[in-house]
Amino acid sequence: MLNKIDLARADLNLLVLFQAIMEERHVGRSAERLNLSASAVSHGLGRLRKLLGDPLFLKTPRGVVPTDRATELAEPVAEILARVRRVIASAEPFDPARSTRRFTIGAPDAVSSVLLPPLLDKVRRTAPAVDISIRHLLPRQGEPSPTTAWSDCVAELESRAMDVAVIPFDGLPLRFAVDTLYEEDFIVAMRAGHPFANEPGLESYCAMQHMVVSNAGDPNGFVDRVLAEHGLSRRVALTVPNFMFGLAVLAQTDLISAYPRRFLAMHGGRFGVVGIDAPIRFGHFNINTIVPKVALMDAGLAWLVGLLKQTGCS
Repeated sequence: MLNKIDLARADLNLLVLFQAIMEERHVGRSAERLNLSASAVSHGLGRLRKLLGDPLFLKTPRGVVPTDRATELAEPVAEILARVRRVIASAEPFDPARSTRRFTIGAPDAVSSVLLPPLLDKVRRTAPAVDISIRHLLPRQGEPSPTTAWSDCVAELESRAMDVAVIPFDGLPLRFAVDTLYEEDFIVAMRAGHPFANEPGLESYCAMQHMVVSNAGDPNGFVDRVLAEHGLSRRVALTVPNFMFGLAVLAQTDLISAYPRRFLAMHGGRFGVVGIDAPIRFGHFNINTIVPKVALMDAGLAWLVGLLKQTGCS
């Protein structure tokens, strides 16, 4: 990337600046993130452009967009900075028993609600001062391609808005490490004593009033695509923003809903919500941890991923 003469006068902070602008796509926001003035960032960008022989970022009314050269450099620059951070961090190796770090995990609530109880128990016993933050992740509604549906999640991982994602998707580029924690499938959830349990056929299923979990309020989900393949449809009478809230609704109505089996087994009982196998196959999903490979050079993050693997297998 740099010739021998350039390297002698290169400033590592310029690469930090490059990464900030690449992620923020805005000089002002990059300045705030780096605790610098906008003029200092502009001056640094000018030095970087001269050093690399490319404009790197082009102005637009809403900020800046990277050139092809900047896009090409983004991953190697991220790897360089990650290695530098690892070298600096190695002066004080990560010790979970003494660490006071906070890790951010992104996951749908049906996944985080399954993983959190055993995960927090392990953290309490092995890393009592480590804190956890959860980001609620859901795919974009209405996207036919899973790759597109989870693209926001990928962007958040690359911008370090979260440390690890745990999602039902594995079609990631090779720069990501993907590990399966457990396999999940969907069953029909309903209040105890619901009449559908006595006549759980496909015709009866389609005749019921359904609830769909949709953060955006979109009533069309994967179940509708499965039904459409068989020339069938259903009435979605209600959408709710998350699975946990949906349990309270199912407990007090005659609505039914497709729910993750493991989530329902863990949390349905205290709401009086039960589940039975669906009259049509909804499919199986691998619940995976997703982390940029370069980020795993962080010993603390590698520890967290290992803990999640233990949790998923338990």
